[in-house]
Amino acid sequence: MKKSSLETSVGIFVLIGMLCIGYLAIKLGKMEWIGDNNYELTARFESVSGLKVGAQVEMAGVPIGQVKSINLDQDRQVALVKVKIQNGIILTDDVIASVKTSGLIGDKFIKMTPGGSDEILKKGDAITETESSLDIEDLISKYAFGSVE
Repeated sequence: MKKSSLETSVGIFVLIGMLCIGYLAIKLGKMEWIGDNNYELTARFESVSGLKVGAQVEMAGVPIGQVKSINLDQDRQVALVKVKIQNGIILTDDVIASVKTSGLIGDKFIKMTPGGSDEILKKGDAITETESSLDIEDLISKYAFGSVE
C-alpha cells in the first residue's frame, strides 16, 4: 500500500513538472494559443532586403510587434509585409513604416513613425506610407562608378 502511494505521488509530481515546462516553453517562445492579443496590418515596400520574419516592429524605440510574413506582390512587383501589432497600440492611417538597421551592420527592423491623422487603422488595413531599406552596396557601387548626384 505504501509503495503504491509513493508511486502515485511521484507520478503527480512529474505531471506537474511537465505542465510547468510546457507553460514556460509557450510563454518564453511567445506563442499564442488562447486569444490573440495582436492585430495584423500590411505594408508594401519597394525593397526589404535583409528583413526577416520575426523581426521587431518598433515605435519610439519600443517594440510594438513583429513581422509575420514577407511575400512578393505579383501584381505590383513589390514586397508585401504583414506585421502583427499589439492590441492597445493605436496607429493612424498616415503612419510611416520604414525598414531600418539596428546599429551599423545589425539586424533589420520596421520603425513606425506616427502621423497626425484622426483615422485609426483596424485589423487587416494597409499602411500606405512606407520607406524601403537603404542598400549600402548600391550606394557604394554608385559612388565607385561616379553616378552619385
